[in-house]
Amino acid sequence: MARASEQLLQAQGLALRYPHPELGAWLHFAAGLFSYYTDFSSAAQSRIARAQMIARQAKLPALDAICSAWLAMLAYLDNDIAGTVGHASDCDHLAAPDRHGARERLCTALGLAHHLVGQSGSAQGWYAAARSHALADGDDAGLSALMFNMAQLRMVQARHDSLSNRVSGSKGLRLGADSIAHYNAAVGGSVMPGLTDILRAQILTVEGDFAAAMTLFENHLPTELVAGLARYGCSLLADLAWCRVNQGQPELALLQALEAEAELDPQGDADDREVTFSRLAQIHARLGDKSTAARHQAAAEAEWQKVAALQAGWAQALQQARLKPR
Repeated sequence: MARASEQLLQAQGLALRYPHPELGAWLHFAAGLFSYYTDFSSAAQSRIARAQMIARQAKLPALDAICSAWLAMLAYLDNDIAGTVGHASDCDHLAAPDRHGARERLCTALGLAHHLVGQSGSAQGWYAAARSHALADGDDAGLSALMFNMAQLRMVQARHDSLSNRVSGSKGLRLGADSIAHYNAAVGGSVMPGLTDILRAQILTVEGDFAAAMTLFENHLPTELVAGLARYGCSLLADLAWCRVNQGQPELALLQALEAEAELDPQGDADDREVTFSRLAQIHARLGDKSTAARHQAAAEAEWQKVAALQAGWAQALQQARLKPR
């Protein structure tokens, strides 16, 4: 990342001395990607949107296509259904079959979207296409990101099942996280390696290995919250509080639960809020505060209704878009 920052600044300096629309557009795109991999901030969306605007004015279809793919991905991460489908449709129209970079990111975004709404068969088709384009492009980072996102969504489903007192399909989750770490080691590293450690901590929490999960949270959560996971801070702190309850630290668990509750954003993602409220209900029930547990459980159920409505909207929009992996 340090080397990328230095090279990007050098290229931007040259572009100021020797201005050219195409170079400027690609540099906006590069700056957007750098922003995304630095802290997942909204600045990434604005820089890539700017790159796309210039690309369209300068008639640069290759850049236009990959901007559309990334904007679809960022819209998915922001739960923007219309934005995801709109940008994905633009990319599908613009990107030739051999535009592997654009099609890889497009297929990843739509694979995740189908996975999100439980359409695993469709998701696998998109994932396979994303993997094929990444291999054709020699994109190790893209393959690593695909593996991470797939493993994360499996963890999210297993965690929801666990919190809903259903039979959890957590088998193989730890293997998925280990596979990411082994792959990153084989190809020479990862942009944000701490994310895999946080994912492993979440998996261990679902599986009930609270001691190991707590160690990972304590070692990696401070850095990752600063680096870009602040929007998920409430659920991660709630997970850590649950680990503390199960490790015989009731006083610290209660303090951490109160911290997690304070981190709840009224405008935040419904799924993250639902997980946080569910964990808080578990914690207070274990600590013997039945009235507080009931209050949090009611809040969790209300948030789950929002999540279910959002997923229904995703399913309808994906069906109407009629996009196919290629």
